[in-house]
Amino acid sequence: MRFPHGRVVTTANCMRFAEENGIDLLAVLARHLACDWQDLPPEDRVANEQALVSGGRIFSAYKLPQGRVWVITEADRGSTCILLPEDY
Repeated sequence: MRFPHGRVVTTANCMRFAEENGIDLLAVLARHLACDWQDLPPEDRVANEQALVSGGRIFSAYKLPQGRVWVITEADRGSTCILLPEDY
């Protein structure tokens, strides 16, 4: 883990999606905390690396066989949300 995550929450829609599709959200969170940004364009990867130093928001996007999942850690590191793109 390269940064604190604060309180971890997920949207009800994402939780339902994960349960219905056998997705391990803790594994997704672990990838985010390990700075595996997976499905991000280069400019967002650079923004995440800068956020590790400056304290900005950190965003990850994962394209799974069942669909996409996003993870967002707030700039103050007080919380991390696991959600579907349509929940944003």
